[in-house]
Amino acid sequence: MISAALYSLGLALLAAPPVLGKDWESPAYTWLYQYPLPIPPVKTPTMSVTNPVTNNTIDYYEVTINHFQHQVYPNKGPANLVGYDGIAPGPTFIVERGRETVVRFINNATLATSVHLHGSYSRAPWDGWAEDVTQPGEFKDYFYPNSQAARTLWYHDHAIDHTAENAYAGQAGAYIIHDAAEDSLGLPSGYGVYDIPLILGAKQYDSNGDLHSVATETDSLYGDVIHVNGQPWPFFNVQPRKYRLRFLDASVSRTFHLYFQRQTGSKVNFQVIATDAGLMEVPVTTNSLYISMGERYEVVFDFAPFAGQNITLRNSEDVGTDDDYLHTNKVMRFVVGSTPVTDTSVVPAALSTVHWPAPAGPGVDHHFEFHRTNGMWKINGVSFNDVNNRVLANVPRGKVEVWELENGGGGWSHPIHIHLVDFKVLSRSDDDDRILYDYEKKGLKDVVWLAPNEIVKVEAHYAPWDGLYMFHCHNLIHEDHEMMAAFNVTKLLDLGYNETDFTDPMESRWRAEAVTPAKFTPTAITEKIEFMASLQPYNNVDEVYDVLDAYWATHKKREEKKEEPKVKRRMRIEGNKIREVV
Repeated sequence: MISAALYSLGLALLAAPPVLGKDWESPAYTWLYQYPLPIPPVKTPTMSVTNPVTNNTIDYYEVTINHFQHQVYPNKGPANLVGYDGIAPGPTFIVERGRETVVRFINNATLATSVHLHGSYSRAPWDGWAEDVTQPGEFKDYFYPNSQAARTLWYHDHAIDHTAENAYAGQAGAYIIHDAAEDSLGLPSGYGVYDIPLILGAKQYDSNGDLHSVATETDSLYGDVIHVNGQPWPFFNVQPRKYRLRFLDASVSRTFHLYFQRQTGSKVNFQVIATDAGLMEVPVTTNSLYISMGERYEVVFDFAPFAGQNITLRNSEDVGTDDDYLHTNKVMRFVVGSTPVTDTSVVPAALSTVHWPAPAGPGVDHHFEFHRTNGMWKINGVSFNDVNNRVLANVPRGKVEVWELENGGGGWSHPIHIHLVDFKVLSRSDDDDRILYDYEKKGLKDVVWLAPNEIVKVEAHYAPWDGLYMFHCHNLIHEDHEMMAAFNVTKLLDLGYNETDFTDPMESRWRAEAVTPAKFTPTAITEKIEFMASLQPYNNVDEVYDVLDAYWATHKKREEKKEEPKVKRRMRIEGNKIREVV
């Protein structure tokens, strides 16, 4: 017979949390939920210029990339960081849909930079091609369209071989496209009041309080100190009402499985309303959310039932292959006020019309395996420094294609980002016991997470522009060590549409320039922006879509072909059976 003492000991062992390999890599941080959540300031334009073709306004901004120090540990020295305008995260851009912007990024730091506006269909010379770098003492003007559906984008470094160093040091920020039509939905609104950016990070610090370097890291840096908007484990005072929370995972290597926990320990439902590409068709109710590096999700959480209580945002343990530490299962705390308030915001049953890519038909156009070979991160056996072979797909402009993305295993996970396009996630294999979640299916994406051994199919419309673009793993350590390739959206020679060529991301006239006082006068800035706009990179986007649709309507679709595309069949051994992965 088991004694009562032994029985009690057994229950205690069952209830005990899992034993972690290590509590800390960094010095112990003991100030959880003691410092408030910072809200990044809104960036304001330096000046505005009239588009000489459309007579519409183009807003011009200047952003400096600066070294600065920030006190992370109250009892240690400051951390040395590098951020946009000398803060991290950088300032938040809030721009109106259809209003073009030119952002001049001025490199006052010590490493070369390249800036990618993640989620924007920018022309190739302004997309942040990794080799299109701005050296210290130089600036580059990036021209952005802002004509896609309202969405949460983000801007971050993309420089060849040290994206991880730059982004980890602080070069990342939110960029929100606002559409006045969205206001009629009645969602919680007011940036920094009821509409809150939550930029997630995970970092590691040295014994003196300085940021631990990732320069020599070749695998991953999961980080044992969780940040939100640059602050470790903050608290945020909220009223008992609904809030719109814009999540962005800006970590170098950590994926999150988020959930809200009430003081009793139970999970609380919330509504997901938007993905990487903006509002979904309908809200999705869930009690947890996977978000990997580069992904954005927007949720509405109603704090009204929890007046006078605390709600803790938590992260599950054993997410993908990430290392867990003492407090990496915690993110931040919401302190809910006890005074009732009037809340007129709603989450409507229908949110938006999502412009899904037209079905591409049966078959797969391209299969890409993300894997490690001899210590190198590769895609289909090719690394980005293999200049002669790194263009892995040539896609005719305006075509809809299905790409199959496979995690080649080896105990790693890979969030995959495809530049230029929004895609529909069609399917996911069940190798890691993960389904295709409703919040992935109800909206368009530009990043999809591949857990170990997973295979995911995505469908995208490769438009509106032609040109050379990148796709890569968004674990920035993997990206820097060559898990990146290119695809070429090729010209349609018989399209019959006259336009300026912007296909070369390294075209000399759009490259970085040396900083001189003469180039920063209002006259010089106006003349340059007027010249850029005169070439009409963006203002004809609706016409371009119409021309492309008409073109493809007169060409045979895939399903009309006599022979379907041939795709290599992949088999997997399960126990004593062999099955095809579909």
